[in-house]
Amino acid sequence: MKVGIAIVGGGPAGLAAAEILATEGHDVHVFDAMPSFGRKMLLAGKTGLNLTHGEAYETFVSRYGAAAPRLRATLDVFSPQDVIGWADGLGADCFTGSSGRVFPRAMKASPLMRAWLGRLSELGVQFHARHRWTGFSNGALCFESSSGDKIVSFDACLLALGGASWPRMGSDGAWAGILEAEGVEISPLKPANCGFDVAWSESFRGRFAGAPLKSVAGTSPAGTVQGEFVISRHGIEGSLVYAHSAALRDALEHDGRTEFLLDLAPGRSVTRIAGDLSRLPAKVSFSNRLRKAAGIEGVKAALLRELVPDISAGSPEKIAGFIKALPIPLVRSRPIAEAISSAGGIRWAAIDEAYMLKALPGVFVAGEMIDWEAPTGGYLLTACFATGRAAGRGIAARIRAARA
Repeated sequence: MKVGIAIVGGGPAGLAAAEILATEGHDVHVFDAMPSFGRKMLLAGKTGLNLTHGEAYETFVSRYGAAAPRLRATLDVFSPQDVIGWADGLGADCFTGSSGRVFPRAMKASPLMRAWLGRLSELGVQFHARHRWTGFSNGALCFESSSGDKIVSFDACLLALGGASWPRMGSDGAWAGILEAEGVEISPLKPANCGFDVAWSESFRGRFAGAPLKSVAGTSPAGTVQGEFVISRHGIEGSLVYAHSAALRDALEHDGRTEFLLDLAPGRSVTRIAGDLSRLPAKVSFSNRLRKAAGIEGVKAALLRELVPDISAGSPEKIAGFIKALPIPLVRSRPIAEAISSAGGIRWAAIDEAYMLKALPGVFVAGEMIDWEAPTGGYLLTACFATGRAAGRGIAARIRAARA
C-alpha cells in the first residue's frame, strides 16, 4: 500500500496534523490501533473536556517547565486563544470557568470529536482503525491489522502515538524501543500527573479511602498551591497532588524519599490556631479542640492522628505547627499506566525545528511522544494540538521543497 502522508496515531496531535495537511490538499491517511479515533480524548472529556486555560499567556507558557523555551515558538502559532477559536469553529461554544480552565459548553468531548472527524472526512482524510504499528521495514511502516499484516510506504510520515499512560486507550509506549533501535534518543518514560503511595494503616485506609480533603494547600519544591485531593487505598491522588507530581516524583527518584507538606487550615496562622487552642478548657476533647480552634474534623482530624499518633498530647504550638505543615511521607509514584500523562520520550535534541526526527528523515513526531510534561488544566491538550499542527506544517514544507 502506498500513501502520500501516513499519520500513525488518531489522537489530538495526529488529527491536528491531518487537518493542516488535508486543508492543503494532501493525500492523508490516519492509522490507529484502536477501533475508533480520539479515544483517550473522549475518555478524558467524559466529565468535562478541559481544552486549554485562560490565564495570562506568559504564565501559560511557563507551565511547561524545562520544555517551555522549545515549545514557545509552537505555542505562539497555536495559542490558547487559537484553540478556543478552532473549537468554536466546530460548534464547541467554549466558556472559561472560575478556575480559568476552558471547556466546551456541552462539557463533553464527543460532540467536538464527531464534528472534527466529520470535517476531516470532508477534507478527504482516510481513516484506518485497528492498525497497530510494529516498526519499519525498508523505510516503510509495518502494521498488524484485523485483516492481516500490512506494509505501507509513504512520502512523509507522522508518529503521534502518545506517551505511556492509559495503555488501554492505545498509548502504551511500545514505540520507544522501536525508535531507540533506529538511533533516536529517548528519555525514559515516567508517570506525570500521578498519585503517590503512602503507607496508611489498615484502619485509616479502610475508613477513609475515597474521602476528599478540601480547602487545603500543598507545598513541594514546585511551590505552594491551594486545592483539594483524595485519600486513596494506596495513598493520595487528585488535582492538588497532580500540581506537585513532577517535583515529588523527581525528589523520590533523586533521594529515594520525600514528603508532601499539607496545610490543613489555609487562611489561619500558626499563632492564631495555637492561641485558640490555648483558650479552650483542658476538659474539652481533642476532637472538639481541633474543630473549635481550627475547623479541623472528619478526614482532616483523622489524617493528623494517622501521621502524628501522639498529637493529642502535644502543646498548642506543636498541634498548630502540624495543622499548618503536616508532612505526608511518600513511598513511590503510582504506576505510569494509572497516570493522566507521562514525562520523558523523544529528546528535543533528536528532532529538528520542523518536528522531524534527525535519525529518520521524512518521519515526524508530535504530542506526548516528545519529552515535555505539563500539569492538568488544559496544558496537555493545547500542546498536543500545537505540536501536531507544527509537525503538519513541517511535513507540508518538506513536500513542497521536494517538488520544487
